[in-house]
Amino acid sequence: MNRATFDKLCLMLDVIGGLKPTKNMLVDEQVAMFLHILAHHLKNRVIRFYFGRSGETISRYFNLVLTSMMKLNRELLKKPEPIAEDSMDEKWRWFKHCLGALDGTHIKVKVPMADKARYRNRKGEITTNVLGVCSPDGQFIYVLTGWEGSAADGRVLRDAISRRNGLKVPQGQYYLVDAGYTNCEGFLAPFRGQRYHLSEWRDGRQPLTPRECFNMRHSSARNVIERCFGMLKLRWAILRSPSFYPAQVHNRVIIACCLLHNLIRRQGDDPLDIDIEALETNTNDMEIPYIQTIETSNAWANFRDTLANEMFVELMSHRGSM
Repeated sequence: MNRATFDKLCLMLDVIGGLKPTKNMLVDEQVAMFLHILAHHLKNRVIRFYFGRSGETISRYFNLVLTSMMKLNRELLKKPEPIAEDSMDEKWRWFKHCLGALDGTHIKVKVPMADKARYRNRKGEITTNVLGVCSPDGQFIYVLTGWEGSAADGRVLRDAISRRNGLKVPQGQYYLVDAGYTNCEGFLAPFRGQRYHLSEWRDGRQPLTPRECFNMRHSSARNVIERCFGMLKLRWAILRSPSFYPAQVHNRVIIACCLLHNLIRRQGDDPLDIDIEALETNTNDMEIPYIQTIETSNAWANFRDTLANEMFVELMSHRGSM
């Protein structure tokens, strides 16, 4: 985060978040201390050495800044915008009316012994299953935290779309999802049993069927959510190992990190852009018909088949003209 972005964050936390200077600490020191903890995942005793403050003071101001960060939700979360009919973006032009991509990621948390069984994921780690939804330009649109690591991705998604202030998917629009989710209205998944991951298309390999062609282009576009998660964990060390904070606080920390990610992306010149290449409510909402269930349908399956055939026809036409 450069100085201009830091100053903007302090201003937003003051004006929107209600974070005020006190007799003993200015807003910028409160924010700097908060960011230092997120970026380096340091204990209070280490922060005490760096900032010359007591452990109680550090804890109090960390929670004050975290509470103020939660008030920036509306301001910093990206408003979804569908891919336009005339889009020329090579990755997204096939996915007209698509809003972006979504996926789940596991983040290690600290929970009481009695809850560890529920939070234990398939790898045996104690985690929370976080649903992340991002736009084609790599900004978070929606984040749902709090689910146990043992929860299936599909279950978390069902909860997200059923919440009053949850994930809204207008009819006629959709997000790209991986094969772990159901291919249904509002959520376009790849074909199962076909090559999919970007690593499988290296060394000049080309798709041989419409389904492989669809999967290749789907993977290329949906990779944006993997990049978002990669950048998030690369930037904030507190998301890479079990937190010193209880799960309830850590869930808010995850949201704060996503909001900060968006702010940095909007300011431009993100220092992680180069590093990541190495890594694989609106007032009129009630008038819009939203998708409220996750169910397969012949119409949606036909939509995917038709799109796959169109992609493959263009690919073969391009090969023939070479």
